[in-house]
Amino acid sequence: MALPEILQSLRIPLIGSPLFIVSSKEMVLEQCKAGIVGSFPALNARGEGEFERWLKFLTEELDRYNQANPDQPAAPFAVNQIVHGSNGRLMEDLELSVKYEVPITITSLGAKVEVNEAAHSHGGIVLHDVINQKFAHKAIEKGADGLILVASGAGGHAGELSPFAFVQETREWFDGPIALSGSMATGDAVLAALAMGADLAYIGSAFIACEEANAADGYKQMIVDCGGEDIVYSDYFTGVSGNYLRPSIEAAGMDPNNIPKGDISTMKFSESEVDAKAWKDIWGCGQGIGAIEEIVTVAERVDTIVEQYHAARRRLAL
Repeated sequence: MALPEILQSLRIPLIGSPLFIVSSKEMVLEQCKAGIVGSFPALNARGEGEFERWLKFLTEELDRYNQANPDQPAAPFAVNQIVHGSNGRLMEDLELSVKYEVPITITSLGAKVEVNEAAHSHGGIVLHDVINQKFAHKAIEKGADGLILVASGAGGHAGELSPFAFVQETREWFDGPIALSGSMATGDAVLAALAMGADLAYIGSAFIACEEANAADGYKQMIVDCGGEDIVYSDYFTGVSGNYLRPSIEAAGMDPNNIPKGDISTMKFSESEVDAKAWKDIWGCGQGIGAIEEIVTVAERVDTIVEQYHAARRRLAL
């Protein structure tokens, strides 16, 4: 099945994944201008009227950029909606997404027909992130257009399946758009995702160490300094299993080797209840960060990934 038209003109087949707190509207704008899908969680726009201001900013800035660069227009942007019962903003945010005709909606932690219908009402598409086949089937049954397979090693909330098994088993029954997430930070990894049968790669942690990211300087430097062995998988911090930087857990006074079991009932997404400890102090990150050697701009990071991607294709004579 061919990719939806909206995803066919990317510089390379890559989505910058939505990063809770970290994805700023400026970072998303620069990702889109660099030719890849930029995305952010709706919940990152906190405060009265802030989500609408972000949508207005991105819509107007990208339109301005496209008018000035008709031969090299920007990539579309995506908004991540948390479809979990504790997200009291969901329906209000969906109404604004429809008003501003958000091109791509990324749904997480739940699949609902009405969310997909809202995105489709103005011609948008929905990609739903999943960690196993049960959730993948449910997402497509409820009207999602494509899947984001969150494999082992992905930053933040992540699954445990090998990307090889996950893509192969999904392709046995689904021929629609697939983005692959998990331990990726280079152009070589983007090409590998395609070789496995995915249509797009989904990279997040590499963009934390960028100047436009809304992350503490210590967080960005920790990305540069750490590697795959510095990642800890735990469900303690939010109730859902995810990957975090070991030094940030230690800095919070905890022993990374003796973290208690979590409880999914502790997951909170309302604006007034989000636990500052998770994400703000306990820093999410994927296993692919060994490739990140310096803090750069988003444009520079994308340029590097693009160069690596084409170099890998040349090596394989593709």
